Amino acid sequence: METGIREPIVAGAFYPARREELANVAMSLFSEGIDRRCAPLPDPCGLIVPHAGYPYSGPTAAAAFRVAAALGRPEVVVLLGANHSGFGAPVALDDHAAWRTPLGDVPIDRELVEKLARGGVAIDRSAFLREHSIEVQLPFLQVLWGSTVSILPVCVQSADLASLTVAAEAIAGTLRDVGSLLLVASSDFTHYEPDPVARRLDHAALEPILALDAARFLRLCVEERLSICGAGAITILTLVARELGMMETTLVDYATSGDTTGDRASVVGYAAVSFLRRDHG
Repeated sequence: METGIREPIVAGAFYPARREELANVAMSLFSEGIDRRCAPLPDPCGLIVPHAGYPYSGPTAAAAFRVAAALGRPEVVVLLGANHSGFGAPVALDDHAAWRTPLGDVPIDRELVEKLARGGVAIDRSAFLREHSIEVQLPFLQVLWGSTVSILPVCVQSADLASLTVAAEAIAGTLRDVGSLLLVASSDFTHYEPDPVARRLDHAALEPILALDAARFLRLCVEERLSICGAGAITILTLVARELGMMETTLVDYATSGDTTGDRASVVGYAAVSFLRRDHG
């Protein structure tokens, strides 16, 4: 298996490139402070988190991570990223030793990478070369938990339900015995529609997500030609959530870019969703 560091590609664009500024910005997005438990996360937890530039989707992303922080500290964070470039395998693993941001290096759980690779998920660095959807989540993890967490990056293209189900089964089987586990599907929602249209489409898509109905969600994406860039990642999360008993779903926050810019003519939608076990806490 290869080694080395995956260097940041959107520092200075989606988030600040200077260490101190990035730490301050990321912390400021948790505007009400952080209810953060130091104990290990007792049960698996899932999140949908947006991945636009921090001025636009940062508050919604922070709202999602606040849910996990209040429950405990994960040992492993599985980051299911969108694939915007089309490069690489439909579901791809990264095999670097760590990913770097201005805040430092985040180690990859190489044992889990090897297990998933043996389960049939491809290792393909090319899927991550120009992809920001995982990278922008890392500073949130770093300001919350420092270097105590490792990550498992998985880049997911949009695909049919059968293909995504195969990947989800492999992931769920590999993760079933992981003690403190956080799964993050990185996705923005509707792109470049008027604000009222984006809100209508996004809440229609959120309904089957909150019902953990992956088939209905994917069918809606096709029928309505939804521009949800991480539809594949969201589908895998909903399928794994069912397998691991994360049946309590909550829409934590929703916003559009128009809430930041004031321009409602053409917006991008952002949703924060949590997936918990009903007996959590």
